Amino acid sequence: MAKPALGRLERVDPHDYWKHEARDFTPWLAAEENICLLGETLGMELEVQATEQFVGPFRADILCKELASDHTVLIENQLEKTDHNHLGQILTYAAGLQAVTIVVTIVWIAQRFTDEHRAVLDWLNQVTNETINFFGLEVELWRIGESVPAPKFNVVSKPNAWSKIGPRPGEFSELKQLQLEYWTAYGDYLRQKKYPNIPKPQPDNYLTHPIGRGGFWLAPQCSRAGSIQAKEPVTTLMLCIRLERTKEYFDLLYEMRQDIEQEFGETLTWDRYDQGKASYVILRHPGDFQQRGDWPRQFTWYHDRLLRFQRIFGPRIKALALPTEE
Repeated sequence: MAKPALGRLERVDPHDYWKHEARDFTPWLAAEENICLLGETLGMELEVQATEQFVGPFRADILCKELASDHTVLIENQLEKTDHNHLGQILTYAAGLQAVTIVVTIVWIAQRFTDEHRAVLDWLNQVTNETINFFGLEVELWRIGESVPAPKFNVVSKPNAWSKIGPRPGEFSELKQLQLEYWTAYGDYLRQKKYPNIPKPQPDNYLTHPIGRGGFWLAPQCSRAGSIQAKEPVTTLMLCIRLERTKEYFDLLYEMRQDIEQEFGETLTWDRYDQGKASYVILRHPGDFQQRGDWPRQFTWYHDRLLRFQRIFGPRIKALALPTEE
């Protein structure tokens, strides 16, 4: 039996679909399904905060928040090849945003990157620390026959994770190196489980996962016996809440505590933490991250509870509304 003929991919000029950069491409990219596509390419879960946002003397195309970390992501678009004017703008954005936020990611999207502009982004990622990151992406449109064009983002420059957080001689203590190895193995475990949006490993005692709304995130944490975090070694998973009206949002969730814990199947620790800006819902389990042989069991516990938190808390968090927001 003869096999059906295969179609051929044909490249489409982006200008045939987006006639104008500001009026067509930027609104298209800011739509939820398209910003999700960009987020998948970057390995982030993005939420659009504003379009045509002023940063200093320039107006940036799209301002986003990375839900996993609550960090700022700024997107600058071009439907032409890269030029010096846009390079100057992204440097201005980086300087302006670092004055008001801790970590900034700049995403420069263009139809084509010149070799010199790609080299500049690579150099910036080498000489800056982990508080600022630069991505360069080329946008393409493809179709088969008369099909609807499909967008594709190609990463041409990205932060080198190992140059920013990887071990350098004498930089990390033995403990920090072990934490980095622990979270690297954790990421490998989640990857095997097909878990989406795996966080970048860090030489620290915690990581962050998104839960679908800015200001809320999940944080797995490992602690040593006798540390500040725990008298006994434990693995911890926390729902963290930190935004302008943290305590009010926490109180709304706390009113649902009985139903949540019944559905969750375990007792949770609810910490409003009135002396700080954040509030927490905490689950702890015995586990010493310094025992490598126990890592698979700990990762299994994290994975199971991550799924429970997202299934049970996720829809409730998205539906939260304070009286003035209704």
